[in-house]
Amino acid sequence: MRDLLEGIETTSVDPAESVRAAQRVTLPKRFYKAAGVGTEGEGFTILLDGRPVRTPARDILRLPTRALAEAVAAEWDAQVGEINPHAMPLTRLVNVVLDGVMRDPDASAAEVVSYAGTDLLCYRADGPERLEALQAQAWDPVLDWFRDDHGARFFLSTGVRHVKQPDETLARIAELVPREPFRLAAVTSMTALTGSALLALAVAHGAIDAETAWTAAHVDEAWNRAQWGEDELAAARHAARKLEMDAAARLLALLD
Repeated sequence: MRDLLEGIETTSVDPAESVRAAQRVTLPKRFYKAAGVGTEGEGFTILLDGRPVRTPARDILRLPTRALAEAVAAEWDAQVGEINPHAMPLTRLVNVVLDGVMRDPDASAAEVVSYAGTDLLCYRADGPERLEALQAQAWDPVLDWFRDDHGARFFLSTGVRHVKQPDETLARIAELVPREPFRLAAVTSMTALTGSALLALAVAHGAIDAETAWTAAHVDEAWNRAQWGEDELAAARHAARKLEMDAAARLLALLD
């Protein structure tokens, strides 16, 4: 079976633009009656009327837990009339795992560590005082956790002035990055969506939940919205990215 998402998936880093792009193409019609879960070796597959779904690279979409497979199958089963990949965030994310992360996990892990070197949590506002306080309230507990529980100390800066983080700190972060491909993909996705490897790793290690991480990642955005009002396009982009964040967090939960 040729992959049904090929040609309508997008590599755009902006989920809102991805949604708009999907609206500009003709989506394939739903052709199957039922989506279910099968087994293959020690893994689980997604079956459409008994036929296995494949990734864009033509590999069978094989997942490590039944719970994850059932959640992905539910996305396929929820498609009505047409198959819209942007309503299937888990499916898209596991495709990334199988076709990308699994083939070069070191590159994904290095990307997370690179983010930590210029992490959002280390760059603070130089006023107003209220914004400084909001950042400290949301970000300091995460930095404290890395310092106290893992011996990773980060230097802070104000504005956009670069601050080099200690080599030993980044080495410790590298040790905390999961190497199991599905967990690594979830962390990589959350890192890109929040701009913070530290928030993503804190979620992966159970120090905070995904909702707390998402709120912390958008302190500045919430501040600007409170001052100037909400921009419609920015709100749509925020909502689309939140769906991706939820999918990454759900992926982590479904692996246990």
